[in-house]
Amino acid sequence: MDTKIIDYTALTLVIIGGINWGLIGFFQFDLVAFLFGNMSLISRIIYGIVGISALYLISAYGRINSMANS
Repeated sequence: MDTKIIDYTALTLVIIGGINWGLIGFFQFDLVAFLFGNMSLISRIIYGIVGISALYLISAYGRINSMANS
């Protein structure tokens, strides 16, 4: 599988997660909990996938650095 697809998917999920955290911080509104239930199985899966995406994107630092040095 092309890593570009994984990169864009992970980045999109992390942006959505960041927007959700912004809504929580500014308005005390959890969009994921509103849509799927407070800590329901689906909500927990979504939170988990966003967290895994964020961990995966840590590797982007190394790839960006290697591209800059090429």
